[in-house]
Amino acid sequence: MWQDFKDYILDEIGEKPTKIAEIGVGKFSMIADELEKKENITLIKTDINPADASVIRDDITDPDMELYEGTDIIYSIRPPSELQPYIVSLARKIGSQLIIKPLTNEDLNTPRVKMKLKNYKKASFYILK
Repeated sequence: MWQDFKDYILDEIGEKPTKIAEIGVGKFSMIADELEKKENITLIKTDINPADASVIRDDITDPDMELYEGTDIIYSIRPPSELQPYIVSLARKIGSQLIIKPLTNEDLNTPRVKMKLKNYKKASFYILK
């Protein structure tokens, strides 16, 4: 499933230079680690409690907008439902595509924005373009 999630992102961008942000990376960095290997991707990882020096401290409820300038894709894996509206708001403010991979049985908490369920091979997630 995680391979398919990563492959979807890579298929979306192709070979064009792309800035991607993972919001709330936590300790699960498998997707970010793979994306960072691509030369055409500039990746930023953020979390309110960074797990290591590669993660930038940022509070999504009051984000540092300069950090996200020029971001083409924002994604978040299993973000808490109370943070999802803030992630959507950030993506809309900067005009970024958004991908949210919630917990398997969790509904999204994006009441003002309809995100589309996307099934890509064995991965399922929500997108907002």
